[in-house]
Amino acid sequence: MKGIILAGGAGSRLYPVSKIYSKQLTLIYDKPLIYYPLSILMLSNIREILIISNEETIPLYQKLFEDGSDYGIRIEYALQTAPNGIAESFIIGEKFIGSDSVTLILGDNIFYGNIDFIYRAMQKNDGATIFGYRVNDPERYGIVEFDGSGKAISIEEKPKQPRSNFAVPGLYVYDNEVVEISKNIKPSPRGELEITDVNNVYLQNGKLNVEKIGRGVAWLDTGTPESLLQASNFFGVIEDRQGLKVACIEEIAYYKGFIDKENFEKLISKIPNSLYKSYLEKVLKEN
Repeated sequence: MKGIILAGGAGSRLYPVSKIYSKQLTLIYDKPLIYYPLSILMLSNIREILIISNEETIPLYQKLFEDGSDYGIRIEYALQTAPNGIAESFIIGEKFIGSDSVTLILGDNIFYGNIDFIYRAMQKNDGATIFGYRVNDPERYGIVEFDGSGKAISIEEKPKQPRSNFAVPGLYVYDNEVVEISKNIKPSPRGELEITDVNNVYLQNGKLNVEKIGRGVAWLDTGTPESLLQASNFFGVIEDRQGLKVACIEEIAYYKGFIDKENFEKLISKIPNSLYKSYLEKVLKEN
């Protein structure tokens, strides 16, 4: 299983910040936003990851993560010249994906809580699996409709009259067919290769699984200043109460066995004196 983080987009709703740097580099409490989707892939035991972004931002991600070897993973980078749609990720990443299946997560999506539903989807590895998350404002999202037995029967992008309250978050698990499917869909009226069109092909072929995300899992779509603030406050409270960090990729790499104790110590030694370093030193001491 390969992993892709699509970390581009214009970020126009975050103007003027988005005029100078990518929204995936904005701060969520004590770390850049992109740490959160990266941590989801790492927690899912995905160790080969492609970050897709624009020409201005890729060097900043490279400065953050380099080739990923410090964390026991491999990170590659690819250019999306314009925001041409989520589905273009699979065309850009065709060589990276090779003959493998792939999980795509959007760089501004955060999941917190019991994420076993993601692991289950990856283990199926047949067709496509997307997720349904109950929201109060379904007109803002891609919405999945279910029949009386709970089977998905339609997906519609930002409907004026939503047929359900279940939005499709920016996390998708596909078999290798997704590359060819993405190549053959047509751009939408807004000129983008829509992920909803990819999902509808799988639906028509009887190969789409939709898992409803239950209570106890937080999905945060951090596309607006308000949602960024809410996410920062949310994780600030959690980390302060528990004394544990969320989306700490160094800690994840160590606990997952991607790096051993010696390499964890070397990784810590590269970090300047900070509260973040002190936390990792505490992790090292306790384990």
